[in-house]
Amino acid sequence: MCRSRLQAAGDFLSAHRAQILALLFSLGLTAAIFAFRDRLANLRAYGYAGVFLISLLGNATVILPVPSLAVVFAGGGVLNPLIVGLVAGVGEPLGELSGYLAGYGGSAVISDTPRLEQIRDWMQRRGFLTIFVLSLIPNPFFDLAGISAGALHYPVGRFLLACWMGKTLKALALAYLGRASFGYFWSW
Repeated sequence: MCRSRLQAAGDFLSAHRAQILALLFSLGLTAAIFAFRDRLANLRAYGYAGVFLISLLGNATVILPVPSLAVVFAGGGVLNPLIVGLVAGVGEPLGELSGYLAGYGGSAVISDTPRLEQIRDWMQRRGFLTIFVLSLIPNPFFDLAGISAGALHYPVGRFLLACWMGKTLKALALAYLGRASFGYFWSW
C-alpha cells in the first residue's frame, strides 16, 4: 500500500514537473521581492532603468503589493513622462509573467475562490479583453487574471500583448498625471 502511494506521488511529480517548477519559481520570486522591498525602493535613483526594474519587480509579486505605480507617477514628474510610461509599459507585463507561471504551474494547487472562478469564467469567454481591461485599471484582481490565464494555458503571446497594451496606457496616464501634478506643485 505504501509503495503504491509512493509510486503515485512519483508519477504525479514526473507528469507535472514543469508546472511544479513554474509554481516554485513564481513563489520564490515573490518571496525574494517582498523580503528585499526596502532595497528595491533605492532603484528610483536610477532613472528610466530604475522605473523599468521597479515596474518589472513590482508586478512580479503575486498578491503582495509593491508600490510600482507610485514610482511611475513620481518618475513622470521628474523625467520625460512619455518615456517613463513606455518603459513601465514594457516592465509591468514582463513582471506579470510570474502570476501566469503560478497559474500554469499551480492549476491543481491554487484553491478556487468565488472571485477566481468569476475571472476564470471571464477568461474563458473573452480572455484578451479581460486581460486588457484588468491591466488597464489599477486593481488587485489582475494577479487572478494572470493566474487564470496560466491555469487555462492561454497563449503567452496573447497574454503579453493584451497586458502590454493595458499596462502601457495606464503607465502613460500615471506618468502624465505625475508630470501635471509636479508642475502644479512647483508653481507654488
